[in-house]
Amino acid sequence: MTLSSPRIALFLALLAVPSWAGKDPDPVPAKAGLAAARAAALAWAQDAVLVYIENDEDLAAGGGSPRWSYLFRSGAKKRARGYSVRDGEIVASSYLPFAFDSPPIQEGWIDSGAAERAADEKGGREYRDLHGGAPATMLLMRGAFYDKDPDLTTWTVIYRAPGAPSLFVLVDAATGKAKRSWVG
Repeated sequence: MTLSSPRIALFLALLAVPSWAGKDPDPVPAKAGLAAARAAALAWAQDAVLVYIENDEDLAAGGGSPRWSYLFRSGAKKRARGYSVRDGEIVASSYLPFAFDSPPIQEGWIDSGAAERAADEKGGREYRDLHGGAPATMLLMRGAFYDKDPDLTTWTVIYRAPGAPSLFVLVDAATGKAKRSWVG
């Protein structure tokens, strides 16, 4: 698998360009927009599989965001397509402009709120207290950041604070147990 996190982040940032008007929706967990994104992905390609999720807007306490992006890959089409969902509606969709042959996310993953709670227990709460930081990014994918089991689907929770290095906490998306953390 070729993984380029800055390239994925840039692509998802492009999806995050606002295209709505009116009241801001409440933050929701990552699974809240999955049905809409999956329906669109299956209309695009019958073999579409979910390979990546990331918040598109700021995270709120409890692991919710008003907007989430879902990336699907089609083996038949040899392409990946992302869908950004806000308030239950797809507000942006786009093809990934580079190859991303990531394995599909395993079924049965915990939602973003449970992942944030596990990350808080593995150093996130201490980071918040020491630096006044908060989770800024949550991403769900398989096959990255954990050499001991590269097939594992994991949440990566990234905490940020002004003037401090970021804290990364990797959470097993099946069990909800934090696997490792690092500063960078």
